[in-house]
Amino acid sequence: MDAVVKLFKAQAENEERERQLKAKAAAALRAPAPDGAPALPKVHPPLSDGSPRPSRAEAEAAVKTLLAYIGEDPAREGLLDTPKRVVKAYDELFSGYGEDADELLDRTFGEIGTFDDFVLVRDIPFHSHCEHHMVPFVGKAHVAYFPVERVVGLSKIARVVDIFARRLQTQEHLTSQITNALDEGLRPRGVAVMIEAEHMCMSMRGITKQGVSTLTTQFTGVFRDDPAEQVRFITLVRSKG
Repeated sequence: MDAVVKLFKAQAENEERERQLKAKAAAALRAPAPDGAPALPKVHPPLSDGSPRPSRAEAEAAVKTLLAYIGEDPAREGLLDTPKRVVKAYDELFSGYGEDADELLDRTFGEIGTFDDFVLVRDIPFHSHCEHHMVPFVGKAHVAYFPVERVVGLSKIARVVDIFARRLQTQEHLTSQITNALDEGLRPRGVAVMIEAEHMCMSMRGITKQGVSTLTTQFTGVFRDDPAEQVRFITLVRSKG
């Protein structure tokens, strides 16, 4: 039994060291340059296959190609700066690839008195992009968790939604990522996530049905195991009082 305890303890210590190293590396990338020193260029990690990420110039050239493909003239006055604007907009719209939800949830607060119910943050607006057609889907997320002794700042929950929303997504995967990030980062007694969204790939193209809402949910812990808690979560989400 002692050997098993030592093994788990060593594993936990290794995980903590890796987490700290990861946090230090991220902090170093965010640190401002010393006064008078030129700003360091933003360094992007390689792609999953090990190949380097395309440069900004290559991305702008790709936008010019798409403009020509749809029948436009990339050289006309109104489109001269469009490639730069599109790439700059992509940096913002897909900024979630450069953020870490685990690091965001690292700081919690223990002064919660005798509070032992769940925390619900509802109506969190978000916009994301469908990974199949790269057009937007827009909606709201409702997130609840049962804390264990400590809570996380409310704004962090909204930021977790944004981190994953600002990537190419399916709504199902987005729901799962938010749920898993909170479940693993906070180790609560349970997490509940509901997402409602309208998909432009359905309203702007294809079947062209406007106003259709897609709803997805995922539950862990007590929310998954106790239907009464699911009902209470959904009732509070739907309540406008």
